[in-house]
Amino acid sequence: MKLNNEVKTCGLWGGLCDGQISDEKIKDADIIVFGIPFDGNVSYRAGAKDGPAAIRESTAPIPPTTEYFEDMTGTTVVDLGDYDDEDCDILFEKVEKSVFELIKKDKFFTMMGGDHSVTIPVLRGIDRAVDHEFGIIHIDAHFDLCDELEGSKVSHGCTERRALELNHVKGSESIFFIGIRSAEVDELNFMKNNTVNVISAAKFEQLGTTQVVKAVKEKMGHFKSIYLTLDIDCLDPAYAAGTGTPKFGGLNSRQVLDLLKGLFDLPIIGFDVVEVAPNLDSSMTSVYGAQRIITECWGHQIRKTKGFK
Repeated sequence: MKLNNEVKTCGLWGGLCDGQISDEKIKDADIIVFGIPFDGNVSYRAGAKDGPAAIRESTAPIPPTTEYFEDMTGTTVVDLGDYDDEDCDILFEKVEKSVFELIKKDKFFTMMGGDHSVTIPVLRGIDRAVDHEFGIIHIDAHFDLCDELEGSKVSHGCTERRALELNHVKGSESIFFIGIRSAEVDELNFMKNNTVNVISAAKFEQLGTTQVVKAVKEKMGHFKSIYLTLDIDCLDPAYAAGTGTPKFGGLNSRQVLDLLKGLFDLPIIGFDVVEVAPNLDSSMTSVYGAQRIITECWGHQIRKTKGFK
């Protein structure tokens, strides 16, 4: 497996940032992480290309422990570095191939974006690798269900519409949307003719996190594999201001962390955190929010798969 491991800043618990990353190191890893510093498909404010480096840097001073006081020092995290290319088609091909190989090796992985379009090649790689239907949980302020946005079929607003073209995503009912509070007219028209599983931010507040988790499990529990994609703008701008298209009225940090803990009871095979734009918030709320989301999700995965000593 040929991998790009040009990491600009170390962090992520001292993941393998230097030298050749061998297949053996990947085989022994509990968690694989990589970045896609690309924001060429945004429709509004850029800056998400700087997300992966900022998230890595923010992890350098934090201890490898969860908020439940669990010690993760026995966890092996391998950082593959960044997949980077100015040509979107070439970049997407690289990412698709790498994710295909990771899934074939049965490796749990985390992707750091980048704008939300970089989830498209990740889903394509999963689709090529699996021989069964898989589900997607989409946590976001937006549906990203546009067939086209500003003339682009691979805009960050088209992520899940492209997912519906995959062989092993059998229709809109294979996706569950959480935290939504904005919709394009194109998306409203799509929803008139298709069943869409959605718990909006307003509905989330009414139901409470426990009932939201229950509802998602009831709809998605039959899947053998589920990919989770989280746009940092699912959080209200008060908790994550550094993002390209913030929307007032979002989820709070406690809701998101408790939601993720519950969702990891499902067969999550990987996840991403995207749209973190450090240049849009001097206090770095989105960066530190993404950092916490990533490390807590790692804790949920380790708790589920091998437990803590």
